[in-house]
Formats: sequence, structure tokens, C-alpha cells
Amino acid sequence: MKTYIFHALIVLAITLLHHQIGASAQNFDIGLNYGMLGDNLPKPTEVVKLYQKYGIGKMRIFAPDPATLEALRNSNIELSMGIANELLPTLAASEANAERWYNGFMAPYINDVIFSYITVGNEIVPGEFAQYIVPVMRNLQTILDENNLAGIRVSTVVATSVLGTSYPPSQGNFTTDARATMIDILKFLNDTSSPLLINVYPYFAVAADPINVRLDYALFTATDVVVQDGNLNYNNMFDAIVDSFFWAMEKENFSDVQLVVSESGWPSYGNGNLTTKPLAYTYNYNFVRRVQKFGTPKRPNAYVEGFIFALFLEDLKPAGVERNFGLVDPITMEGLYPL
Repeated sequence: MKTYIFHALIVLAITLLHHQIGASAQNFDIGLNYGMLGDNLPKPTEVVKLYQKYGIGKMRIFAPDPATLEALRNSNIELSMGIANELLPTLAASEANAERWYNGFMAPYINDVIFSYITVGNEIVPGEFAQYIVPVMRNLQTILDENNLAGIRVSTVVATSVLGTSYPPSQGNFTTDARATMIDILKFLNDTSSPLLINVYPYFAVAADPINVRLDYALFTATDVVVQDGNLNYNNMFDAIVDSFFWAMEKENFSDVQLVVSESGWPSYGNGNLTTKPLAYTYNYNFVRRVQKFGTPKRPNAYVEGFIFALFLEDLKPAGVERNFGLVDPITMEGLYPL
């Protein structure tokens, strides 16, 4: 295999961990989203070798991909695997349908691939597919239990749009349209000791209101208290968003459900001076540092796992910021950020 100059991950993983945290690569508790909407991506076997080379121990994919699952065999990489939104009505219709999905995409790999999460749909609350989330989760949980696979967590991924209010964090609550579905989801998660996966993007808050939303607050670089919420102080938007979810869940009596940040990142191109490589590097670098620490102002002892979005630039996504969240150019296999 060609030796790649993988600058982004060298900086984010090796430099950060060994020089600032002092942890080994095996303790690098950060994941990378591996999106596949590109026509110039390397083979999954090469991608898995890159994860291994740079100590990236967690991968998230959005739907089962047999080539990737084969490449992950005996890799020791933990996998979060999604189920495409359009499949949910079929998998909700019967346990037999869900079992066929399990037999096709999990059973052949169950002894060689470390499945950490199975995520039922991506950002579909509220929406036409939201009604199917809990039935699918129940069907899959039954199948996992029958196969003595209780360590694999079944969940779903939601966007911050499920929050009706998020400022200040203590006012966090679910929108009227999302609330009933979120309560059903949280009941399932509470009963199964599974976390809720959330996508957190301070970039979009700045992009929507660059005059009133401080850039340093979004980039983790503010040195002062930007938001004071009662006795809680916030100097970064990431913590504020996560705590808004904790508050919203607590108001529905689900204070024991934990959170996993399934996506967070910053685009390096597509929206003028707000999407430069130095800004993207700054956000992702500080996000990695943040995820290595426990707690938020509201939950000082909470463990919040995190995944960077995303590994590659994906040229089949819409032009603009959507295709420019990647750490790595898939053609040159070089990192995009300055050293």
C-alpha cells in the first residue's frame, strides 16, 4: 500500500494525543464519519488501514456497505452503522423483515466486526419516517437480545432542529412537532441503557447569524464567559448545545439517557471567509481536545463521545459547504489543513 501523507489525522491524532494529552493512540477516543458520496474515493481496505495507522478507533457509516464490513474484519475498529431512512417502513412492518436485515448485514460479520451502535435513521425527527423509528428499534433490539448481543446499542440520530428552544441552555425543550416522537425514543433508550446520538454543528449557527453569533464562541477559542445561564457559564457553543439536549431530556423525565455526538465539523470551503482551512482546522482540533475531557457545565461528570464529520471531501454532494467538511482530499490523500 502506498505511504500516504495524511496531514490532517497526523495533526489531530498524533500531535494532539502524544504532545498535549499524553495518551496512546489506543486511547484516542474520537471517531470519524466515513461518508461514501464520492466517485473518487479509495477502496475500503485502504480506508481501514488509514484508521489503523493513525489510531482512529471508531468509524461511523450511514448504511451497511459489504466491502467496508469485509475490510473491518478483525480490525479492532468500533463501528457505528446506520440504516437508511427509506428502509424504515419495511423494517418496522415486522420482526421478520428486521431479522432479514440483521441476517444480511450483521450476522455474517458479528464475530469479526465490533458493532457499537446501530442507528435507525438519520435526522428524520420530525418527518414522514419518524413514526417508524421506535418500531424498528424494538424489532432490532429483540433480535440482538435473542442472539445474546446486548452490548450493541440501538439508537437513532437527531439534528438540533428537534429543539424548540436552545438558548439559554436551561430553556432547552423539544419542538411541538418533535416532542411526542422524542418521548417515545427516549423511553426506549432509557429502558435499554442506550444513548441518543445528536449532530452538533456550531458552524451553522454562525453562518445563519454571523453578526450576533461570535465566531470564537463557535470555535472553542473564546476566553471569556459568552453565555451565563444561572450559575452555569459557557465559553463555547458546543457545550451549550449539548446541555440544551440534557435540559430538554430532563424536562421529559429522562435525565439518565446519555448523549453521543455523532457528527460535528466545520467546512473548509463554500461560504467565503467563514469556511477557510484554518478555521476548519481550528474547530476540529479543538473539538478533539474537547471530546477528550469529561463533562459539560450542566453535567460535569458526563462522558460525551464524539465523531468528526467527515473523513473525505465528497464530490457527489451538493456544491458548496456540503461537500467540503472532509479532513482529506480523496485524490491526493493529503490533509487539507495547515501544519
